[in-house]
Amino acid sequence: MTHIKVIIPAYNEADSIAHVIGDIPDIVNEIIVVSNNSTDDTEINAKNAGATVLKEANKGYGYACLKGMDYISKLKDLPDIVVFLDGDYSDYPEELVKIVAPIRDENLDFVIGSRVKRLREKGSMTLPQIFGNWLATSLMAILFKAKFSDLGPFRAIKYNKLLQLNMQDKTYGWTIEMQLKALRQKLSYTEVPVNYRNRIGVSKVSGTVKGAIFAGVKILGWIFKYSFKT
Repeated sequence: MTHIKVIIPAYNEADSIAHVIGDIPDIVNEIIVVSNNSTDDTEINAKNAGATVLKEANKGYGYACLKGMDYISKLKDLPDIVVFLDGDYSDYPEELVKIVAPIRDENLDFVIGSRVKRLREKGSMTLPQIFGNWLATSLMAILFKAKFSDLGPFRAIKYNKLLQLNMQDKTYGWTIEMQLKALRQKLSYTEVPVNYRNRIGVSKVSGTVKGAIFAGVKILGWIFKYSFKT
């Protein structure tokens, strides 16, 4: 049986986190919620919903993901697959089954849940998000011959391949770093179309001008950093 763990970075997602946890399929062995310095009831709600709850005081998506990975690394029973999922209920957690299927059934290394237009609820992605995704994936296609269409946060990867990537970004560049390193290390990958809805609450990245700008700078920075690597 495939051992699967889910890492959910969460900052002030008290209203949504229990919904996310409740919709995750039973094939998952452990759900790890990393509270990224939350000041609301995210932690207690996640714990009551059955998740393992960790605390990461340093704010940043990457910080939270790395905290979850550090926790996993110290366990006796290591997973075969790690799934990353947001805590805002914009993704459909039940679709985790089809996210991990190419790894379980076809032995691929890495899968991205692609938020294709036909499956997106109106308003679920802002114009800066849509443009940023298009720009980043277009540049990756030109520079690295990549076949990505999205930087979607709902993703699965073999645990040993995740360790091999040596992830480092602490903030907004986490997703693009993973994809670029997967390309650099020639991991086998695919995308799976996923549904996407309006999140519960306000986005900490796309919901603010500052967040959108910082995310864009980080993403472009990682792309150009890797385009000049030999």
